[in-house]
Amino acid sequence: MTTTDQLHDSAAASLRDRWRAETVESVWLRPGDWYHPAVDALAEALTTGGPTAPAAARLGAVRGGSGVGVAETLDDVAVLYRLLDADPPLEVLRALCEGWASAMDGAPVATACIEPESGLPTLEYLAVRLAETYGQARKHAHYAFVTHALVLVDVATEDLPPWRRMARSAAMGRALTGALSQGHPMAALGGGAFAVLVARDWDLGETVRRMRDQVNEQAEALGVADLLRQPPRIWIEPLPETHDRAVDLLNHLRR
Repeated sequence: MTTTDQLHDSAAASLRDRWRAETVESVWLRPGDWYHPAVDALAEALTTGGPTAPAAARLGAVRGGSGVGVAETLDDVAVLYRLLDADPPLEVLRALCEGWASAMDGAPVATACIEPESGLPTLEYLAVRLAETYGQARKHAHYAFVTHALVLVDVATEDLPPWRRMARSAAMGRALTGALSQGHPMAALGGGAFAVLVARDWDLGETVRRMRDQVNEQAEALGVADLLRQPPRIWIEPLPETHDRAVDLLNHLRR
């Protein structure tokens, strides 16, 4: 190994270690499963000036195959580039998402209640939470359509390549979870549509405003504002009288 090779290895290892420390502190959820040799490949490409897109595609495939959501995958790589005072190039984000998607295409069908692109619950999960809402309303001699409503968010534009769709979903997942409290009932409906179950109270207007602001902020943060309908379409949809009809409504809205 030449002196130059040793210097490159040392620089890549140093960048990798800084990357791990920063990402575990800020965005990565499970520190024990962060490292993979694909991490070294991307760090080496950045320190040697080598091609980064193939390394990003490999890392995306590793993350997708490990069950890591696309939002966490994107956030992790954003941390790496932030250490270099740069933004991830479009070709790197594209390769990362395409690698992630290829791994997900080959994965077994999951029975979990989380939609992997956005990290938000599925329609089926929201249907269960709606059943609880209707049940609680009956228990207290109320009507769910009086106490609660759905807020629907539509950011769809024209047909998008898969990697761009995933970046949009990741931004929406971060926006909705950032605007609302943890565990708030919501779901990804597909095709750039999302539903949130909210209480019909004095704070409803403020809730909608927070959601709109977060959608715009996260779209800018991930550089995907051009992938979203501008302005985002957000409206309050009254709940039907029965749970069955509410589920029918969600299925009608599903894309």
